[in-house]
Amino acid sequence: MTTDTPARLLTLLSLLQTPREWPGGELAGRLGVSRRTVRRDIDRLRELGYPVQATMGAEGGYRLVAGKAMPPLVLDDEEAVAIAVGLRAGAGHAVEGVDEASVRALAKLEQVLPSRLRHRVSTLQAATTPLTSGDGPSIAPETLTVMASTVAGHERLRFAYRAKDGTESRRLTEPYRLVSTGRRWYLVAYDLDRADWRTFRVDRVSEPFATGARFAPRELPTGSAAEYLRRSMQRRSESYEVVVTFAAPAQTVAQRLPHWLGTPEPAADGTACVLRTTSSDAVDWFAVRLAMLGLDFVVHEPEALVRSVRELGARLGRAAGTTATPRAGTAPEEAGGRDETGGLTLPGA
Repeated sequence: MTTDTPARLLTLLSLLQTPREWPGGELAGRLGVSRRTVRRDIDRLRELGYPVQATMGAEGGYRLVAGKAMPPLVLDDEEAVAIAVGLRAGAGHAVEGVDEASVRALAKLEQVLPSRLRHRVSTLQAATTPLTSGDGPSIAPETLTVMASTVAGHERLRFAYRAKDGTESRRLTEPYRLVSTGRRWYLVAYDLDRADWRTFRVDRVSEPFATGARFAPRELPTGSAAEYLRRSMQRRSESYEVVVTFAAPAQTVAQRLPHWLGTPEPAADGTACVLRTTSSDAVDWFAVRLAMLGLDFVVHEPEALVRSVRELGARLGRAAGTTATPRAGTAPEEAGGRDETGGLTLPGA
């Protein structure tokens, strides 16, 4: 019998968070109390904001339903480990779609995990190998969780950083946001030593340390961290202008297109759209990214991207057995078809 009221309420809440209806008699038996006590405990949970729905009748039951706000969850050991492993795997390999919200959830979860569960999570993580494309560098989830905690708590962050040329430095920053581009994570922060805003590739960060010193967030020079990162990458890298026409409405393309690639503009008739953007990614990667959208498209410029798409289309055609292997000396144009505007379509895109 559970005599401690807070402990009993947590046990009751854990049972109710299982997606089923619980008869009052069964709950009373599980908790070792009377049905009247169960009803009182249900009323207490409702006062705390948990939307518990009751079913009338001799064998009336209780069910936790969706409310207006997300109440705290009570997880058992197995559930906590499963969620932590999943979040660590996603965050550690920068899977597209796993954004800052996932990292914040991981930071909160790992903060309260008992040491025995942390050990289980680490053991499972070390014993598994994810199947990834290898396009982006892996990141220690602990690095992301420390950063996410300092972003959320407006806490100064100190870390070691390795620049592109290998130069090592120590940085003291006021972290603003974590941004995922699909292949990499970046930290947008105000660098106190340089008195200016900076972006840092998280895979080049080591020894992140939350100093405990709080700060009032500064105003970012641009409207969003994602936009600031995009402009920063354009300044640092050799960039090129991209023009691509999609044979699909702008809304359809926007739903599949990562926000960092830009926003498509609808054509006059609404059945097609044009993407005009600036990129500093390798053209081969950009070609693959376009093909992965699963939409028909025509590349207009730059010429390097046209060539890359042509080569990719020919390679995929040969792999599928639908295109003959080019003979030595074959003109590149024979591997793909140009449209009337001078662009190039990807066969089967």
